[in-house]
Amino acid sequence: MTRYLIAVLIAAAGSLAWPALGRTADSPSRRSASLTEDPLVIRLSKDEFRIAFGVNAQGCALNGCSGLIHYRVKWKTEDGTVMSEFRRVSYNVVPDSSRTVTVDRQYFDTAEGAHTTDVVEVTVDTITCLNGVHSNSTPTPPAARSAALLR
Repeated sequence: MTRYLIAVLIAAAGSLAWPALGRTADSPSRRSASLTEDPLVIRLSKDEFRIAFGVNAQGCALNGCSGLIHYRVKWKTEDGTVMSEFRRVSYNVVPDSSRTVTVDRQYFDTAEGAHTTDVVEVTVDTITCLNGVHSNSTPTPPAARSAALLR
């Protein structure tokens, strides 16, 4: 074959493969994360709370995504003292999904367990959205994954 014919074949193969390569990743402009609804505050004890966030991550279905929710909590003690704290919690959206839930565990008190506190307000400042899922968990061994697939 001539060099010209080889170059044309390589160019043709590349032009056919290019659209497929472009679909494997979500473009940064299409990725975004938002809350599905207002944060849910769950009281566990006098001063212990869980704050749950439903995350809707549009454009992350192919590769998944991860990010941080930066939020502010305003709370008060039974004697009327009002405090405000900035917090953050991470989330992961797995591939082939566009939603997830993340829960943050918090204690709000001026002294450990001394007062009954109430969460007055939770406001979200920013939500970041990065491509790909970053896991903090230990990966499942290949043998365990294979056994789970056979069930």
